[in-house]
Amino acid sequence: MKVLVIGSGGREHALVWKLAQSKGVKKIYSAPGNPGIAEIAKCIDIRADDIDALRDFALKNSIGLTVVGPERPLTMGITDTFEEAGLKVLGPSKKAAEIEGSKSFAKDLMNRCGIPTAFYKTFTNADEAKGYAERHHPPLVVKADGLAGGKGVLICPAMDEAFLAIDLIMKDRVFGDSGNKVIIEEFLTGHEISLLAITDGKTVLPLAPAQDHKPIYDGDQGPNTGGMGAYSPGPISNIIQDRVMKEVMLPVVKAMKEEGRPYKGILYAGLMITKEGPKVLEFNCRFGDPETQPILMRLNGDLLKIFMAAVEGRLSRVRFGWDKRTALCVVMASDGYPAEYEKGIQIEGLGNASKMKDVVIFHAGTAIRDGRLVTAGGRVLGVTGLGLGVKRAIKKAYKAVEEISWEGAYYRHDIGSKAVK
Repeated sequence: MKVLVIGSGGREHALVWKLAQSKGVKKIYSAPGNPGIAEIAKCIDIRADDIDALRDFALKNSIGLTVVGPERPLTMGITDTFEEAGLKVLGPSKKAAEIEGSKSFAKDLMNRCGIPTAFYKTFTNADEAKGYAERHHPPLVVKADGLAGGKGVLICPAMDEAFLAIDLIMKDRVFGDSGNKVIIEEFLTGHEISLLAITDGKTVLPLAPAQDHKPIYDGDQGPNTGGMGAYSPGPISNIIQDRVMKEVMLPVVKAMKEEGRPYKGILYAGLMITKEGPKVLEFNCRFGDPETQPILMRLNGDLLKIFMAAVEGRLSRVRFGWDKRTALCVVMASDGYPAEYEKGIQIEGLGNASKMKDVVIFHAGTAIRDGRLVTAGGRVLGVTGLGLGVKRAIKKAYKAVEEISWEGAYYRHDIGSKAVK
């Protein structure tokens, strides 16, 4: 079977890497892909949001399955377009993808279904949002309603910071139209966990839990990024995971079906494990990045068969397992990320790091210029290592990181440290 993977980041590199191990895969294409993906698949120069061009390519090349990595094409309706053309695609419809495309929709859905989440209120007027914030005690969380590349959530320990966040989103429009609405919610304490599941609209199977590290600096300081590292399995017991499935994942899939938005594909729940139990911070309609990298490093199973079963409604017959080792991904980023950063800087040392046992280096923001591998994004590489226990996984990943360099390379030094503690 020919497979098309849409996207160009570390998540898509991990998907291509794992799909390439499936015996049923004849050839993999990626649009637009990246230099790392190009080593194992054919990259096609089509943007991830050029839906019509992607459909035409899939039809012309007899693509048996398309896997959509990023959220934007899903919220634009790529699944609907492909299915109307008779193509098989892993990912929710446009109406179902609204669970990520609109935080207010997701919060209202949870409220209707009794799914545990932070108390919140939605506003379309900045002054009204400030008035509400003023009547509540910080810390508060201020969120842009729409897609913001993982950066639209602002933690505000003081009232002046809440006012500034509201102005940044609604008046300065730092996230564009995603700031047409703003959500203000209570600040939850506990530890965060990412639980992803795959569903065919009926059966919902959990994937291995992971823990992401959103803030840019060590100790979870500084602004949020798309994710500076992750490890799996994350710090969640089987009892709590079963509770999340029962109280969150299954009710959401059932509710979406009842509302005429049947959900198929990957459902991602960002959770805070509080003293009262798990509460939902957000939903995503696709694989997380960088959680996908360690999750797929640990997956024991044929990814193509799993995906096809989800697309064709046969997920109840599927079984897969997990490597007992811990997988840990350290994101190496450009200096200045998540704000302004320079591109086109030559990357050194990748060859030595790639030769290390139980290490895979997933490309995220790289490019080839004049025959040299250079930086081309904020998050550049996801260096992922496997080890028996989190301490060994940390040692393995960071040893590989130390082999790689470029001017201004930045990474957190504490990925996985909370698991050690």
